[in-house]
Amino acid sequence: MKKTHHALLAAGAGLVLATSPVYSSSHREAPLITATPKLDCTDFYMFNSYETGRSNYVTFVANYIPLQDAYGGPNYFSLASNAWYEIHIDNNGDAIEDITFRFQFYQKSKNISLAIGPDGNRRTNAIPLIIAGQITKDNNAALNVEEEYTFAMLKGPRMNPTFYEWLKNPKTGTDRFIKPVDNIGNKTLPDYESYANQYVYEVPIPGCAEKARVFVGQRKDPFVVNLGETFDLINISTSPLGPVDANKDSLADKNVTALCIEIPKSCLLSDKSTVIGAWSTAHVVGDGKQTQVSRLGMPLVNEVVIGLPDKDKFNASEPKNDLQFVDYVTHPTLPALIELLYGSAGAKAPAVPRNDLVAVFATGLPGLNANGSVGEMQRLNTAIPAKVAAEQKNLGALAGDIAGFPNGRRPGDDVVDIALRVVMGALIPGSPNEKVPFTDGAYVDASFFTEQFPYLRPPLKGSPNDPTINILLKKSPKVAGPYENATGVKWDEGSQTLTTDKPAGPNAFFKLEADGKVDFQGIKVQGDAVKLGLK
Repeated sequence: MKKTHHALLAAGAGLVLATSPVYSSSHREAPLITATPKLDCTDFYMFNSYETGRSNYVTFVANYIPLQDAYGGPNYFSLASNAWYEIHIDNNGDAIEDITFRFQFYQKSKNISLAIGPDGNRRTNAIPLIIAGQITKDNNAALNVEEEYTFAMLKGPRMNPTFYEWLKNPKTGTDRFIKPVDNIGNKTLPDYESYANQYVYEVPIPGCAEKARVFVGQRKDPFVVNLGETFDLINISTSPLGPVDANKDSLADKNVTALCIEIPKSCLLSDKSTVIGAWSTAHVVGDGKQTQVSRLGMPLVNEVVIGLPDKDKFNASEPKNDLQFVDYVTHPTLPALIELLYGSAGAKAPAVPRNDLVAVFATGLPGLNANGSVGEMQRLNTAIPAKVAAEQKNLGALAGDIAGFPNGRRPGDDVVDIALRVVMGALIPGSPNEKVPFTDGAYVDASFFTEQFPYLRPPLKGSPNDPTINILLKKSPKVAGPYENATGVKWDEGSQTLTTDKPAGPNAFFKLEADGKVDFQGIKVQGDAVKLGLK
């Protein structure tokens, strides 16, 4: 468990040291899904591909298994073998899936064993690890547990499809595809990127002249959010009206497992519209039954729109039945909570009913991506050209970039800031907070990602450990606090000195928070600055 070290400092005073654990929140949006993290869809993305030469394709990414620590051995993060993982597309505006891509996963153990002991007292025992040696692009013989998947295309309602075919692996001619093992570390996988990239497949799609692409594997979590402070009653340390890039990304050290597909537009569209809707689900299957336990379309809906008593019900529901949840959208509670917490700073919940939120979440925006359906899902107008990464605006349509959220969702779209501003009235002309730049302070844009399929960065490695120590300096006129972030903080690598503004008042105490061991080498007051020597 990660430890945070605290130190109280005052010129001429001794040190008071203490330790306390850091707890993480996650994408876990409903009570029941916390019990089955392998089926928890953390994020869903859909966008017109912006890789060079791929303008005729749409990319879908469904991420599962939240809060993966790269060092999470010895078993790491396999997907469930008793489940369906699905991506659904509605292409005729009736809130019912017309195309479904279904994934099923299988584990195969080689049971690598070693002979232990001398002659006469020898036993051959299975090893306790999923690897027995180094793995490279050209040699994975030491991989003890292999994970494979099948990838099917269905047409029509998924439980009664008119077409159902398992797609073929072009390298083997079978219906089995390989999921690369997670990024255990540099000794096991000295070149993880080249090893994993060989499992990007070009797959023939029935009835399509062009091939699709598919990749399933561990990736760096692409979602950027100041998660802990946001769910602590929006306790943004720089305030929700502060800088857009001054706070920590709570998921900066986490991985996810990504199901990525890129499909030709011609294989997705009907003759009714250039707009498609899509969402992801996960189902437990067995004994001839299937139970949907996870659902995700638009980001943050179940987290901050659906009321607590109905979160599990929403996860088990389908877009065609979403009118049962409409009161949560027309009369949302999040704006009222924000007004309650920050009314003194000018935050005011817009008047209800919120028809603007109905358009964003349930129908699509007129003239942008409305397709006639009523149901919560992502909607993408495939006729709007994609923007290359350098031209993307991370506030999407709010910033005039209609190729971005809520017209689909790209990895670099800052959906947290967009959602905060929209729920507070950014789409309502004349709303009291129409122009207020609400933010969680955690910044993301397209530069955080690659510009080729599957767009998400390779996963963080489990070994060796990152030697970086993150430090936060706080100050208070009283030893008991409360403490606030120090100002004017600068770090000098050469002298290993942390410099900050000298606090006003006769007494000043500092508290240092760090995610590693830090020793103090003295404190000096020089003019208007305080210098702290660290080691």
